[in-house]
Amino acid sequence: MYGDWLSDNLDFVTHNTSRRGDKLFPCFLCDKCFTRKSSLVRHQRIHTGEKPYSCIECRKSFTRKTTLVEHQKSHTVGQHLSSSDHERRLGERSDLAINQTESIEDQPLSCLDCGKVFTQKSHLVKHQRIHNNEKPFSCLDCGKSFIQKSILLVHQRSHTGEKPYSCSDCDKRFTQKSDLVVHQRIHTGEKPFSCFECGKSFTQKSTLVIHQRIHRGEKPFSCSECGRRFTQKSTLVTHQKVHTPLKLLFASQHS
Repeated sequence: MYGDWLSDNLDFVTHNTSRRGDKLFPCFLCDKCFTRKSSLVRHQRIHTGEKPYSCIECRKSFTRKTTLVEHQKSHTVGQHLSSSDHERRLGERSDLAINQTESIEDQPLSCLDCGKVFTQKSHLVKHQRIHNNEKPFSCLDCGKSFIQKSILLVHQRSHTGEKPYSCSDCDKRFTQKSDLVVHQRIHTGEKPFSCFECGKSFTQKSTLVIHQRIHRGEKPFSCSECGRRFTQKSTLVTHQKVHTPLKLLFASQHS
């Protein structure tokens, strides 16, 4: 399977996508894309507010280790501690390190259902709604429910007609930013999703997934009437229209 190959060769894939400038790792909160997973992880801290790097001098926290290192230089300039102060400071550092370690170890950040790991408990809670089929956010207009409030807000635009994202090239408007990002690739010619089998590129990841079924010989959509199988659902729907006149003919001959 292609997915197994990708997992086994992720370092190779990341190296080549970085060299070619492909952006394989998208942020699903703002649709920004990155060439490396580590860059995506750092970026997502903007949305989550996570600041995993703490200064042992003043307890101030930062999203990146490099920023912490620069900050710590401000404590070393002109700093002259007595031996007793120095020993006290070392003790505080040791206690802080122990507390941080215990805090990390105490957090249940692994999903017991699928083993997926998260950096924040709130993310784990949201993820577990998938397994529990929990949808706490309901639309007041139609009653449809969602696992996240952000998805509900996007859905509600279908009732209000709101389309806050507009294309600067053709003024076409969209209900969510991800649709605008995909649309703008029509104007720019950008095709960031490449097939590792043949090199063909696509504007959307979903189109790449459908294309890759050709290489794998995968046809997940089957016709309930004749058993014929297809790589995508739209082709199945078109095919099923063939059976409608045939069923009518059959019915007329056996009535």
